[in-house]
Amino acid sequence: MTGVNSGFGRAFAEAALAAGNAVIGTVRSEAAKAEFEKLHAGLAHGVVLEVTDFASIEPIVRGVTERVGPVDVLVNNAGYGHEGTLEESPLDELIRQFNVNVFGAVAMIKAVLPSMRVRRTGHIVNITSMAGFVTFPGISYYSGSKFALEGISETLDKEVRGFGIKVTAVAPGAFRTDWAGRSMVRTERRIDDYNPVFDPVRRARMAKDGRQAGDPARAAQVLLDIVGMDKPPVHLLLGNDALSVVRDKLSVLSTEIDKWEAVSKSTDFS
Repeated sequence: MTGVNSGFGRAFAEAALAAGNAVIGTVRSEAAKAEFEKLHAGLAHGVVLEVTDFASIEPIVRGVTERVGPVDVLVNNAGYGHEGTLEESPLDELIRQFNVNVFGAVAMIKAVLPSMRVRRTGHIVNITSMAGFVTFPGISYYSGSKFALEGISETLDKEVRGFGIKVTAVAPGAFRTDWAGRSMVRTERRIDDYNPVFDPVRRARMAKDGRQAGDPARAAQVLLDIVGMDKPPVHLLLGNDALSVVRDKLSVLSTEIDKWEAVSKSTDFS
């Protein structure tokens, strides 16, 4: 389980430990490792791992699984949000966003997948976001990374389901985590033209921080439930807000597809 020091990762880890599961949790410092292992002596195994150090992931995972045992469930939780209009946001921030939210997750999958395939069992859970289905002004980089992880998850499921391996992309709405607070990277504003479309979204997000409807502890219980299922969902939305906005998006998309159906059909060879 990646990113267990706070937010969803901590809630997921605590629920799994309380249910008697051994949890290998990745953190970014020795101090965080020691703090995590205090949660449950013998079951909580902290690992200092940076998900963007791709070359180190496979040997670190191999080493800890030789000591603790094979990974039955991988939860790719590590990630962060980036806020800023596309024009104002440096390209380096997009690269960093994808390195953490997408490439780090894929590197973790590639580290555990061979063992799962050989053993013909396993469950890969990727924590995405409702922003992997719907978009809002000012989070193009973040939405892009979560759209990518949704697509990767769905494709992976089709590749590995014949091996007895399950894949679930969990897309939360707004939950009471640090995502919109200290964990958010915000690009400095400089172009006033974007103020009318961007400022209301930023104000609403900041005003809601700490008062989101989503309860991480309840999400953690859902996670435990789905990893225990024989046939879990490939896509799972969490939160009333996620359910509402994604349904609205699908309705709008369906209407647009119907409107342009004749044009879509016009491009085939006659």
